[in-house]
Amino acid sequence: MSPNRRHDVSVLGRAKLLALSSHPGPTVAVTTLSVILGIAVGLDAWRVVLVGLAILAGQLSIGLSNDWIDARRDTAVGRTDKPIASGAIAASTVRNAAFVTAAVAVVLSFALSVGAGLAHTILIASGWAYNAGLKRTAFSLVPFLVSFGLLPSVVTLAAAEPSAAAWWATATGAVLGIPIHFTNVLPDLDDDARTGVSGLPHRLGRRATGTIAFVALVVGAALVMLGPVIDAGFATGPSVLAVAGFAIVTAIAVIGIVLVLTRPPSRLLFQLIIVSALVLVAQLAVSGGTILATAR
Repeated sequence: MSPNRRHDVSVLGRAKLLALSSHPGPTVAVTTLSVILGIAVGLDAWRVVLVGLAILAGQLSIGLSNDWIDARRDTAVGRTDKPIASGAIAASTVRNAAFVTAAVAVVLSFALSVGAGLAHTILIASGWAYNAGLKRTAFSLVPFLVSFGLLPSVVTLAAAEPSAAAWWATATGAVLGIPIHFTNVLPDLDDDARTGVSGLPHRLGRRATGTIAFVALVVGAALVMLGPVIDAGFATGPSVLAVAGFAIVTAIAVIGIVLVLTRPPSRLLFQLIIVSALVLVAQLAVSGGTILATAR
């Protein structure tokens, strides 16, 4: 089957194929996290909606650019789950959609504030840099550290009185980028090796990569639990909900490490990371205004 052959040219059908090309799971997850953070820091309703739309457009752009740039590699390894590789949609269509959604994301972000616009532009550019070549190098983790580290600030800079996110919220986002990158790549290590992709996880190996991913998850939970306490000068201890969140994430991490050491890598590992990320964001939501760097 030719990869250039399009099976469905209807508007609705093409929209569905573009959605499948956008890595919908991570896209929805990151957008949801951003909306929850926006509510947590007290953004006005219209700002929460705009943040959600901006992040959604940005994540769509990153996902679409990934499938467009990787089209030949996906075809070579027989990725029938990829619309371009299966011949269901033209690579040019996905490419154009990637550029359009990137432009929409930037415009919406600058409509919130200059700071939010700059931060989100860097976040999107970082994701594109990963897709364009960094994924094949020992620096493949860097775009995830940058993008997820900036994510809390994109939200806080969207406030009526913009402010960068607190150091611990930024650190939590950056640390969360480690397990998201590592566990997302694990199931594809063999396919990647056949097509010349050798990022950091490929160099570390399956077991080391998986173990580091879940240890990083626990570090992120510890940052969310202790960050506000440190900022408050240890005037109070961590909240009960923060401790509970830490315990839940730690339990998931233990399960994840056991799976890494005893079973072949699967998408279940990434799904565990997403569940843990939602727990971390719930912890951040409980922290409320302390997420802002100006809060003390």
